Amino acid sequence: MSSTLWRPVGDRERARSEDLSCGTAVTLTAGVSFIRSSTMEVPRVGHSVSSPTSPCEDMIKNLSLDAIQLCGREGNKSLDSGIAEMEELPVPQNIKISNITCDSFKICWDMDSRSKERITHYFIDLNKKENKNANKFKHKDVPTKLVAKAVPLPMTVRGHWFLSPRTEYTVAVQTASKQGDGDYAVSEWSEIIEFCTADYSTVHLTQLMEKAEVIGGRMLRFSVFYRNQHKEYFEHAREAQNNKMLPSVKDNSGSHGSPISGKLEGLFFSCNTEFNTGKPPQDSPYGRYRFQLPAETLFSPKTNLYFADFYCMYTAYHYVILVIAPQGSPGDEFCKQRLPALDIGNNRFMTCTEEEDGRLVFHHAQDLNLEVIYTDPVDLSLGTVAEISGHQLMSMSTVNAKKDPSCKTCNISVGR
Repeated sequence: MSSTLWRPVGDRERARSEDLSCGTAVTLTAGVSFIRSSTMEVPRVGHSVSSPTSPCEDMIKNLSLDAIQLCGREGNKSLDSGIAEMEELPVPQNIKISNITCDSFKICWDMDSRSKERITHYFIDLNKKENKNANKFKHKDVPTKLVAKAVPLPMTVRGHWFLSPRTEYTVAVQTASKQGDGDYAVSEWSEIIEFCTADYSTVHLTQLMEKAEVIGGRMLRFSVFYRNQHKEYFEHAREAQNNKMLPSVKDNSGSHGSPISGKLEGLFFSCNTEFNTGKPPQDSPYGRYRFQLPAETLFSPKTNLYFADFYCMYTAYHYVILVIAPQGSPGDEFCKQRLPALDIGNNRFMTCTEEEDGRLVFHHAQDLNLEVIYTDPVDLSLGTVAEISGHQLMSMSTVNAKKDPSCKTCNISVGR
């Protein structure tokens, strides 16, 4: 079935036009497409009646990331409720959101049979659920009005230019009947549904990994993992944690859709070496004291290796996050369900191979900064702690670093 694209516009002449130059198509089920209007206006209803207002405009409410909930609102009727009631268009009831991904969701609802045959379009009011008191650019406050031809439900809303991963949204729906003069009669707004988009799936992460593989460069040999912190960190580990560094929850650095952010517990290590010396650099953004231990202590055939993220911070430097998890550990079980697994002896990022004499040999990619997360506690007795001789480069810190969404090297066409 051929699909027709419609956009919400602010005057009758543009509503009649089928020129789609200001919109972008969004794929739906049943061969229908949504588009996002550059004007961000709803189609007009009648000559003397103003456009329907967004039902989500004044919502400020916390939402659990794990649930889809209904929320109450005042003023359920649109400004055009008089026309809607005259036309007796049914109001969508019992809205259901399902099949949520990082940049799509499936929506359906119930309707009574009253004037159902007159419905020609659905208006969907999609809003990012944010703190309205926050300082942000005006365009982020503008709701996205989506218009679709009336088709059998459910239908899938998909579009990475207005749907971001791991983001809370609100949705409400109207039924509409397009009139002969190009205007619309509409129903009341439905109740408002709240939902949260998902993290990147392993399919999306595989796409990200393939982009990272392109710039990995040749492999350099390394022999140690190291972790830089302040002196007080290591003193606390000795005195209060039985001489152990304990895993902590991964921060929100990197890709917004990363499934490990705020969820996976681990310890960050580095393995990068200087090209001319083959040794770890003496500078660090995280502290002047360095814990260092042999690479085979953390990375061996008894561990599994996973790709977790690829990002940059508005600079030419690109970072890859890898996870090392002892086989069968809680961290390993977490990663198996969410991350692409790597062959420890054959990948473009970090390898562990065994020579004929049984010795393990380690290599890392030259042109990437590797951040390695180890998912178990590490005893300080397994290595040494010493002060580095270089500088503390705070500007290079990746703590809660935000990914550059415009970089063509490390972004995929999914979410934002």
